Amino acid sequence: MNCIGLRAEFPVLRTLAYLNAGTDGPLPARAVRAAAEELEREAADGRTFAHFERRFELNDLLRGAYARALDADPADVALTTCTSEGIAQIVGGLHLRAGDQILTSNEEHPGLLGALGAARELHGVSVREVPLAEIAEALASNTRLVACSHVGWVSGLLAPAALAELDVPVLLDGAQGIGAVPVDVRTLGCAAYAGAGQKWCCGPDGTGVLYVTPELRERVGVSRRGYANLENPNDGLDARLREDARRFDAMSLSAEAVACALAAIELLESAGWDSVHERARTLAARLAEQLVEQGRAVAPRGPTTLVSFESANPEGEREELAQRGCVVRNIPGRPWLRASVGAWNDENDLGRLLESLSA
Repeated sequence: MNCIGLRAEFPVLRTLAYLNAGTDGPLPARAVRAAAEELEREAADGRTFAHFERRFELNDLLRGAYARALDADPADVALTTCTSEGIAQIVGGLHLRAGDQILTSNEEHPGLLGALGAARELHGVSVREVPLAEIAEALASNTRLVACSHVGWVSGLLAPAALAELDVPVLLDGAQGIGAVPVDVRTLGCAAYAGAGQKWCCGPDGTGVLYVTPELRERVGVSRRGYANLENPNDGLDARLREDARRFDAMSLSAEAVACALAAIELLESAGWDSVHERARTLAARLAEQLVEQGRAVAPRGPTTLVSFESANPEGEREELAQRGCVVRNIPGRPWLRASVGAWNDENDLGRLLESLSA
């Protein structure tokens, strides 16, 4: 498999210029088949002890695939249901209190802001917002956590590399990172990295990943406990959390969802992550250039897969584009549309969008 061959794996691309992986990635046909096979097995064989063993096996395989995409040790990787779940576990488990500050940027997604708002409302923590490019220099004496995007969902800007040098824990929202751009959590120097399974990894809704360093793991309390994250669940009240990142695992992930996510990420991996990242970033940069040539203002961006551009009527134009077979999204509260460009896209998709915008 190579990047050129990827396109044929996504049925939606037969009819649409699908440029919306920043919301939900396109589903590969083989991922749909993998989910169907699990459901058919469950229907035919019942959900017996072997079924639960199968779920554990699939979880381990998906954990390993996510770990490879993050350049992490699988022992430091938890399976979640979405980016927001992982973020909430870290923010809520750090036992921050009145007088403590969380530093964040002024272009964060509600999935991060929700957890920060909860920390402020429930525990009196102060939250300070600064431009993403300036966040590494904005620490105060009471800053206890830096929480921001790895790739800004609004603009596509990258978090500054200087975050790796900070003495306080850094939590990165990787919803627009894993699968889209190269991720090496050790180089990033983050203490935690929360990512999505359904976006650039092209898995189903209800899948995600959370990387946590062993050092931070010891500091984060886990109030939500059950069969999935206990070492010996049958020990009852004396049951202890798993020692590794599995202590943060979601309470329940279905076999069909995990099989679907696994088939999707393994497809991308088979094309080579370096090639997947390079092709997507190159196509996105090309689209940004062509939009400027067409007279559209493009938001400042990094070498990422997101291209936000000006629109006089973002919601209305988004709907018009959808009717012409081009799927993008608008950014709430901003005069922008956003195209998410993946390695599965090609020049025809870009041309179709540009032609539809000029119609």
